[in-house]
Amino acid sequence: MAIIEIVILLSVVFGLAFVQASIKVWTATIAIILSIMTIFGHLHAFILLICWVLFLAAALFANLKSQRIRYFIKPLAKKLQKNMPAISSTEREAIEAGDVWWEKDLFCGRPDWNKLFAIPTPVLSSEEQSFLDNQVETLCNMLDDWSVNQNHDLPPEAWEYLKKERFFSIVMPKQYGGKGFSAFATSTIVIKIATRCGSAAVTTMVPNSLGPGELLLHYGTDEQKSYYLPRLASGEEIPCFALTGAESGSDAGAMRDVGIVCKQEVNGKSVLGIRLNWDKRYITLAPVATLLGLAFYLYDPENLLGKGVDRGITLCLIPTTQPGVEIGNRHLPMTISFMNGPTRGKDVFIPVDWIIGGVEMAGQGWRMLMECLSIGRGISLPALSTASAKLIYRTTGAYASIRKQFNTALANFEGIEEGLISIAGLTYLIEACRTMTAGSVDLKIRPAIVSAITKYHTTEMSRMITDRGMDIHGGHAIQMGPRNCMAASYLSTPISITVEGANILTRNLIIFGQGAIRCHPYVLQEIELFASPDTDENIRRLDDLLLSHVGYFISNFSRALWGGLTGGLFFFSPVRGKLAHYFRQLTRMSVALSLLADVSMMLLGGSLKRKENISARLGDILSYLYLASTVMKYYNDKGQQTEDVAYVEWCMQTCLFNIQTACNDLLDNFPNPIVGKILFAIIFPWGTAYKKPKDALGKKMMVSMLQPSELRDRLLKNCYLSEEESDTSRALETAFSQRLQIEPIFKKFQIGVRNGKVARHGTFAERTEEAVRNGVLNEHEMHALREYEALEQEIIKVNEFSFDLSSIIS
Repeated sequence: MAIIEIVILLSVVFGLAFVQASIKVWTATIAIILSIMTIFGHLHAFILLICWVLFLAAALFANLKSQRIRYFIKPLAKKLQKNMPAISSTEREAIEAGDVWWEKDLFCGRPDWNKLFAIPTPVLSSEEQSFLDNQVETLCNMLDDWSVNQNHDLPPEAWEYLKKERFFSIVMPKQYGGKGFSAFATSTIVIKIATRCGSAAVTTMVPNSLGPGELLLHYGTDEQKSYYLPRLASGEEIPCFALTGAESGSDAGAMRDVGIVCKQEVNGKSVLGIRLNWDKRYITLAPVATLLGLAFYLYDPENLLGKGVDRGITLCLIPTTQPGVEIGNRHLPMTISFMNGPTRGKDVFIPVDWIIGGVEMAGQGWRMLMECLSIGRGISLPALSTASAKLIYRTTGAYASIRKQFNTALANFEGIEEGLISIAGLTYLIEACRTMTAGSVDLKIRPAIVSAITKYHTTEMSRMITDRGMDIHGGHAIQMGPRNCMAASYLSTPISITVEGANILTRNLIIFGQGAIRCHPYVLQEIELFASPDTDENIRRLDDLLLSHVGYFISNFSRALWGGLTGGLFFFSPVRGKLAHYFRQLTRMSVALSLLADVSMMLLGGSLKRKENISARLGDILSYLYLASTVMKYYNDKGQQTEDVAYVEWCMQTCLFNIQTACNDLLDNFPNPIVGKILFAIIFPWGTAYKKPKDALGKKMMVSMLQPSELRDRLLKNCYLSEEESDTSRALETAFSQRLQIEPIFKKFQIGVRNGKVARHGTFAERTEEAVRNGVLNEHEMHALREYEALEQEIIKVNEFSFDLSSIIS
């Protein structure tokens, strides 16, 4: 009976912690239970005494607020104020920029799956779909990726068409002359163009993402908007935005491009302005830009603006014809031919009203950039990665099903199959992620953390897909020329990985570093209060926050332990069937993340931002929880198609395995090894819980990839496919669509070879004639097989060039 009573007491304590009961409920419930056990129970008096002492100590601390504040909170606040690391202005602006969304639910260990499903599904309007089917199709027909890269520029007619049809103002509101399309439509348009020509896609996406247009829409004065936006919409102005400096790179705080507030005589009048000097590089569209957006550090040594000397990062607009502006030279990123180059300025004088947003926005540039980065990170770059994934999914699946070695299709070899499974699963995952993230922007959310997750993981998954595709295409993929449909993706992938926040930086510093403070329900407020004067009001607020934080931590500890002991069996799932297990496991890992994040922040404090590997692995857990969520959302939005289930399971198992790997790496390298082992025992009390997807699951996925299917059509919708049979992608698709009809004929032919009715050697024409003579094939089958064989031979050809390559490589 004593053992039963202890179990009951522990269960009540555990249950109250699990549901995060209020202090009054917790105190009253435990007091009643202990009183009953004292009067009617069988526990030894010494054990009861220990229970009462522990309970009274906790109850007095929780309920005696004034004493707690006086003897605990005030001394703690004074100590932490001295040790609290300083947050730089750029760090604070990055932390405060943008919004938190679904990732906060995941971070806090409380994902509401019904809330996820209630998020509106992004769809294209009839006008957007028409633009894709007509104007985008027309543009793609003008382009040839190989020719563009050989000529190092888009053809003149393509430039004119881009301007005429307002491709540079896809997202700009109609009131300024833009198309007024959604972020989801912008993403889809970039995907279609990129599946034809990557340089044209970049040329289109840059004016529609981080640049003068986006910044003007959010922060420009009415005068700036009314003058510049119509000119940008019509293509009269070609914009670029210069942020990256030769010295500062990713460290905006070290920016050496400066502007000095001063007065200068212009046309006989004294004008208040800024004298600028800058040296920027890697600026897309800079060589052809007519309007330069510039980020620089503003100083006002004479306090002419009346707001102090050191004003901080500021953004302005400068016509490239302004005296002292230097453009025209270009870089050649990985031989991809979109316009990209340096810009420099020497003693360039501009009026102060050229600051974006006017004088009032002086010094606000970094916040402005952080709030607008979601377009580039969350829309444009993921669209390029999605385009590469879809193109490789199409061409590699078709190639592997058509190309034969040892008289069998490449797809039948298990080594090839392994690569195809990765391509299929990751393509599904990328499409789900880019769809949900683009949809968040259309909900007027500025998803700073989600955008970082999406940018990092879609570009990394695109790299993996490209590598698998290169392996499968083999020699065909390494011979440059118009027949090579892999080279452009292979060359351009490092560009997406590097720009808009290099992936190493994004993973190690941004995803968790920014996410922890923004998503945690208490930490940001606690940091602000610790940095504030210790007034009575601030101390009371801090006391409330810390007590709530303690309850939050205890609740997550209890829920993580319960999830580990039960394998997450009793967590909520919004569905039944085989996928219910995955919802429960995602909730279990979400709770684990909240516990790991809290323990890491409590033990490491401000030094956590210097423990990049810890931050990166915690970020990986958050990222894979988000990616898995997008897959469940995508599957639900597409009507829960049976054909998708194998893809969904593969994605879930892959994400959960990667979460487990991140947990293992984190805890194996935790600064305090004992704490690391304790945390592992709480989260995985029965050992590791997740495995990589089995081969049998991958084989189910291959069915819809290697033959015409609704899932394949859906993944490849709005991807460009040329009508010219000489185009490699079109030839592959034609052969792919004929393969199922040809395979029975080819099998008959092979049986004839094995039976000795058809010679093993000789030309294909001679052998098929022999097959007809010996009754293996009829005339119709012979012609069908010959046509297919000719198409296959055309597909496997590679380009040949004259010995003098000077006309090819310039």
